[in-house]
Amino acid sequence: MQVSNKAIDSSSLLRQNMLEKANQAFAGGERAEDFSKKINDAINSVADSQNKSAQITKDYELGKETDLTKVIMQQQISSIAFQMTLNVRNKVLSSYKDIMNMPV
Repeated sequence: MQVSNKAIDSSSLLRQNMLEKANQAFAGGERAEDFSKKINDAINSVADSQNKSAQITKDYELGKETDLTKVIMQQQISSIAFQMTLNVRNKVLSSYKDIMNMPV
């Protein structure tokens, strides 16, 4: 139970951090280059999580890793991070379409 709470806490902290950085960028607190770098870093973080999940799964299949709960937790963390990234992308595209459809 303690491990699942840690995973939930880390995903909510990641989401909160991304929202704070986005709000700062839109409020003029950071330059566009910094915002772009933050988005790039977030995407790289998700990619690293997926790579780590693939590696730990491979290690489990080869018998190098014996803790199944560790493997499953890493897969879930990777899955949640990817789903969050996909949802952010969908919201950005939706917002862009709404802005483009606004009358001038």
